[in-house]
Amino acid sequence: MNRPATPLQALQSRRSFLQAGFLTLGGLSLADLLRLRAASAAPHKSTPDTSVILIWLQGGPSHMETYDLKPNAPVEYRGEFNPIHTNVPGMDICEHLPLHAKVADRFTVIRSISHGFANHAGGAGRFLSGRDPLRPLDPISQFPTIGPIVSRMREHVNNGLPNYIGNQPRVYGGGSAYLGESALPFVVGADPNLDNFQVPNITMDDKLKERLDDRMTLLTSFDQMRRDIDQNGSLASIDKFNSKALNMLTSDKARNAFDMSQESDATREKYGRHKWGQRALLARRLVEAGCSFVTMQMQNPGVQGCAGNWDIHAVNGHLYDDLRGRLPIFDRAVSALVEDIYDRGLDEKVMVIVSGEFGRTPRINPQKGTRSKIMQPGRDHWPGAMSVLVSGGGMKMGQVIGSTTANGAYAKDNKLDPNDLLATVYRFLGIDHHHAFLDHSGRPMPILPKGSPIPELS
Repeated sequence: MNRPATPLQALQSRRSFLQAGFLTLGGLSLADLLRLRAASAAPHKSTPDTSVILIWLQGGPSHMETYDLKPNAPVEYRGEFNPIHTNVPGMDICEHLPLHAKVADRFTVIRSISHGFANHAGGAGRFLSGRDPLRPLDPISQFPTIGPIVSRMREHVNNGLPNYIGNQPRVYGGGSAYLGESALPFVVGADPNLDNFQVPNITMDDKLKERLDDRMTLLTSFDQMRRDIDQNGSLASIDKFNSKALNMLTSDKARNAFDMSQESDATREKYGRHKWGQRALLARRLVEAGCSFVTMQMQNPGVQGCAGNWDIHAVNGHLYDDLRGRLPIFDRAVSALVEDIYDRGLDEKVMVIVSGEFGRTPRINPQKGTRSKIMQPGRDHWPGAMSVLVSGGGMKMGQVIGSTTANGAYAKDNKLDPNDLLATVYRFLGIDHHHAFLDHSGRPMPILPKGSPIPELS
């Protein structure tokens, strides 16, 4: 026999219905709700005012032609380029990076990072997430990579800017996995070197502002009911995300940060009036304004005869002809960024990382070019050794960390894992890399399963 609901039961039923309705309207999954509850329940430690710029070289740059030349190796290994001295004794780099050489005391080269995944998606996923990919050929990572993790861990930081910005939604092999799409970057895809460069969705006209004010008034009218049904503060966490979006729309900070015209012609020329140079300059502007993590991918240099990315196998290009066109642009952009970070007093606040997903084979592999129809040099994928440039972050600069074997094949001294670099970055950003998220099956997954900050950088 069914009994009529008591007033208390009816009230509880109504509350359940209202709560379910709010979740449906907000588009929240159960995982999102659990995350929001955890975020609102966990007190945030003091977050340092620090930021990271990741210059990502998709395709995998050759360490043997950039930061780890082997002039004494047999000719089939050493290649065509010669090393030059830098302003740091003992740190020699490629002759096509002369501007790097002048600021070498402001960066450190790590030569001994390696991992085990030799395809682009798997290599990027391994390097940027710290976990072995489940599907190495999947262009979307099965685990959250560093940008989305920073986005989620620092979502409480409100500087009037998105705390994760990139020029693409994700790098090839990267992604947010169980952190959800909201952890992906605010995308700035346009070329900042163009005269008409602008970023959509950061301004509103007066009519839209009036409509927004009306909507905010409507939302405020639900405050009492929200407090009634949301005693644990889950919906209050949503307010923070809404307010961050509104702040970006209604303040001048984001608009000013993206306004490249505020830079002098001399500064813009210093970085290079090309896509790579202006992306590096824009990255500096964004972290200076308070963005936590910026990823700028240096692809498609815009030089005739150069491939789209750094993946020069010989079949798709002549390795040395390609690099003769690519490296001067790269040299100017990166050296200007490093110098600017220090000259503007940002070297304690900002860390710069320059890397791809792996290095290239130590032995040159000539093949017939698809376009040239002639035999030409190239190098294939190689995760056994790679070079990573790090600058700023209040760390010790002007050093080389680790070394590789005589032919550049494997890490030899001070062997490091990508996780050691990631742990260094997370510590700099004030993020506990032991913190665990729930994956899609509800398992707690620590940010890094292993790895320790690199002591030489401390």
